Amino acid sequence: MDKPPRPWYREFWPWFLMLFPAAAVVAGFITLRIAAQSDDGVVDDDYYKQGLAINRVLARGQAAAAAGLAGTAEFGAEKVTLRLSGHPAAWPEQLTLRILHPTRAGRDQTVMLRGEGGGRYDGPYRGLGGGKWKLVLEDAGRQWRLAGEIEPGERTARLAPVQ
Repeated sequence: MDKPPRPWYREFWPWFLMLFPAAAVVAGFITLRIAAQSDDGVVDDDYYKQGLAINRVLARGQAAAAAGLAGTAEFGAEKVTLRLSGHPAAWPEQLTLRILHPTRAGRDQTVMLRGEGGGRYDGPYRGLGGGKWKLVLEDAGRQWRLAGEIEPGERTARLAPVQ
């Protein structure tokens, strides 16, 4: 006696073959949700105006180079210490250090550094976390600018004029 054939939904192979397309659909929805929830901040809304302003930024780097400015930033647990060298017209009372993440603008920090005298400045910060960070140091009048980078695991960064 022959047995009647089993229905298709009772067989292994149809379910196995449907597994991969179903997994791709689920992964697509997960990717869509991640993309909708996270703002990577890589592209700025005002990129054209920033491109036009590049000459002003370069002029500030040239002004720092003309004054012979350079710096070293040391990152402690909760405080950053900056040692600035060169011959500016006068040491500013306050400097602005921007700590920028290359891809996540939401993790950027702005640290106000107070002058301790003789080119030494201190200020509190929230910590760096993992990854490489870009550093931008400017005076309050935005007349000059120094830049540098700090790698993961490092505690000291060198700042130099960008030309």
